[in-house]
Amino acid sequence: MDETLHQLGGLLLGAVPTVILLALLYALYANLVHKPLRRVLKERRSKTEGAIEKSRADIAAAEARTADYEQRMRTARATLFRAQEARRRAALDARAQAVNEARSKAQARVAEAKSAIESDRAAAQASLQGEAVALAKEIVRRVLQPAEAGR
Repeated sequence: MDETLHQLGGLLLGAVPTVILLALLYALYANLVHKPLRRVLKERRSKTEGAIEKSRADIAAAEARTADYEQRMRTARATLFRAQEARRRAALDARAQAVNEARSKAQARVAEAKSAIESDRAAAQASLQGEAVALAKEIVRRVLQPAEAGR
């Protein structure tokens, strides 16, 4: 058993430099690779999250600008529609006024024509009345003349 312990002690003594090298390798790995790698990953994560937050902020700003643009477009359309409606009403009013003027001129012409026709009728009636009297006298004269000639 002594020999086994002695061999075991020799193995352990031979393993001490390996353990020391392993501990040194771990310390070097931790300081040279692991810590900088964790720092880089942490920095990358913060930049990524920052970029995501910036993207969200940019999207929110774009949505706000889009909403503002759409509101301005609705306002511009409403203004345009009001202006078109005002022009349409003005055109309808002008048309109605032109129709009324034409109607009143036509009514005035009709009244003038009626007046002219009435005066022509009165003149024709007076002329016919005079001619009727003259014809009546002529008829009476001719009817009475042969009666006087036969006597």
